[in-house]
Amino acid sequence: MNAIYLVIAALLVLILAYRFYGAFLKAKVLSIDVNRSTPAFRLRDNHDYLPTNRWVLLGHHFAAIAGAGPLIGPVLATQFGYLPGTLWLLIGAVMGGAVHDVVILFASVRYDGKSLAEIAKGELGTFSGFLTSMAIILILIVAMAGLAIAVVNALFKSPWGTFTVGATIPIAIFIGLYMKFLRPGKIAEASIIGVVLVILGVIGGPYVQDTALGRLLTFNREQLTVILALYGFTAATLPVWLLLTPRDYLSTYMKLGTILLLTLGVVIVRPMLQMPAVTEFIHGNGPIIPGKVWPFMFITIACGALSGFHSLIASGTTPKMISSERDIIPIGYGGMLIESFISVIALIAAAHLYPADYYAINTLPEVFRTLDPALQQIRELPWLSEMIGEDVSGRPGGAVSLAVGMTSIFSRIPFFSHMASYWYHFAIMFEALFILTTIDAGTRVGRYLLQEAGGKIYKPFGNLRWWPGVILTGGAISFAWGYLVYGGTVSTIWPLFGTANQLLGTLALAIGTTFLMRRGKKKYAWVTGIPMLFLAVTTITAGIQNVTINYYPKGDYLLSAISVIIILMIVAVLVDSMWKWMRLLTKETIRTD
Repeated sequence: MNAIYLVIAALLVLILAYRFYGAFLKAKVLSIDVNRSTPAFRLRDNHDYLPTNRWVLLGHHFAAIAGAGPLIGPVLATQFGYLPGTLWLLIGAVMGGAVHDVVILFASVRYDGKSLAEIAKGELGTFSGFLTSMAIILILIVAMAGLAIAVVNALFKSPWGTFTVGATIPIAIFIGLYMKFLRPGKIAEASIIGVVLVILGVIGGPYVQDTALGRLLTFNREQLTVILALYGFTAATLPVWLLLTPRDYLSTYMKLGTILLLTLGVVIVRPMLQMPAVTEFIHGNGPIIPGKVWPFMFITIACGALSGFHSLIASGTTPKMISSERDIIPIGYGGMLIESFISVIALIAAAHLYPADYYAINTLPEVFRTLDPALQQIRELPWLSEMIGEDVSGRPGGAVSLAVGMTSIFSRIPFFSHMASYWYHFAIMFEALFILTTIDAGTRVGRYLLQEAGGKIYKPFGNLRWWPGVILTGGAISFAWGYLVYGGTVSTIWPLFGTANQLLGTLALAIGTTFLMRRGKKKYAWVTGIPMLFLAVTTITAGIQNVTINYYPKGDYLLSAISVIIILMIVAVLVDSMWKWMRLLTKETIRTD
């Protein structure tokens, strides 16, 4: 199948969904009130609460929600073929993920920009509010581990890649200092300088890799894990303007620019999808994802179709900056549809590789040798490795196969074939920016939540400027996810990440359903209730199978325990929610806040 047809189909589905289902949500389900003052105006402090142009805010919101998930998940799920993943990316995003994001964003705006845990407390009570807080902290730790392992597997023994990605850190710090002290307010100027420096980091890679500095930057998996955890700790404790904000800002340009370039590449090259529509691994026993297409494909794709992590953003900075409730649909619903399209493009980049090449990259050599002989017939991988200048086989995690797929497409554009090594390392840097943006933001959010919880035991911990608390909580969060990565693999960490993320989405949809019912929207409760029920059944099944098939039999007792604890907490909140729904169905009380 020609990939261009998939691109056209995806665009048509997403545009029509925004036009019609988005309008339905706006008019009937949420009853957007354009005359109602938003928290950005009522609580304006020019720090957290600040009215912001809808398109500027859409860019900020998109940069925050679009981490590695929409890139890595669809690539790994290509193991099942391109058709199951494509269907879920489109249907799941339209009916589930975008609904999840926009309902929680709307609820947070009506709750004066409060967090998901506070919304849960207000809608369900103290018990569910506490469980939601604890679940979020644990899920964040798992999420950071799932994202970090993709970076580790992409950069180990790759001095060029390590140099390029590492260079973005001092560049971001320089841009932060530039915008705060040297040229305040000169955002466009700082952006141009930052993007140029990042590109120079890619170009400078080959001049570094064969030098003493290149040898110094050659790390194994364990060393990179420690370095990445130290980075997470540093990013979580430094002032936000020094590293987090400029990295987010620069990464937005790289994200959108690269996806646009890749889309144009697909249109120009019109690659054929070499992966079958459906593979034999839909029945299980896959070399990358251990279970059957249901339920494991859904937790593998995760963010590209529905992401619980988005609820933390939709109830975080974004609702504090909404200028008008009319902006909620384009930002909340539209932002998720954009992410879904990115995921479809990532899936195309992976699915156009020959199956044997795809499996050779995404499995370790000892696993690859156990596959059916027909799936060991490598086609273009030696040629691609030679052009890239690096052995790309045996690097599971999705990041490398996506970068190779992107490089393969770019290299087929006229006059671009001689730039394969640069395209590859640019793609790795692009993916790492996606991932590191989420890691530093997620680690910081985890620190905030841990300090908030600690403040109830020892009051100074609740002060976000109390440095002993900042260091201890930032160190605890970074150590926790770093420990999981240090002893984990993609086949163990990514299913746990997907399960945790989708359970958080289930939790958010349950809270959103209660929110709608309390405001007289009982007949529209199906909008959040149906995706919540599907997600709950699918994800809890996946979590149980993950423990009984993948973890416990192999002696992964820590991952087994984490999975069981998260499932039990989510089930408790779901039971509490359903009890509230039964009571609400017999009442006519309507809240207008």
